[in-house]
Amino acid sequence: MNFLIDAQLPPALARLINSLGHEAVHVEAVGVLLSTDHTIWNYAVTNAQIIVTKDEDFK
Repeated sequence: MNFLIDAQLPPALARLINSLGHEAVHVEAVGVLLSTDHTIWNYAVTNAQIIVTKDEDFK
């Protein structure tokens, strides 16, 4: 599985997921940390990633 970790969660979560044998990257590492939810969504779709967030109003 391939995950994109949203800004409210720590970059360490991506490292943990990677250590468990999955692919994961934090939004900061790919340059979309301060982007809109729409931009993050499009990035994830383009890269076949599942977004992991705790943002209750992610749009």
